Amino acid sequence: MEQEKQSTSRFAFGRTNYILMAAGLVVLALGYILLSGGGSDDPNQFNPAMFDSRRLYLAPILIVVGFVVEIAAIMYKSKEK
Repeated sequence: MEQEKQSTSRFAFGRTNYILMAAGLVVLALGYILLSGGGSDDPNQFNPAMFDSRRLYLAPILIVVGFVVEIAAIMYKSKEK
């Protein structure tokens, strides 16, 4: 008698991993959106909006937090079997 092998297709990540990855992508997208803009239409005109606190502090912090969340989402191991 041959024993039938049960093929169970399992994903590499669980549901929690995918939720964390989506949250990380949202944070990354928000950081990059906040980083954009601030340019001037006239190249001879200086625009001080390029150096405001949103672009210098908030956006890079959100981008780093987004990458940390992505790494945590990949490394997270659920306790279920």
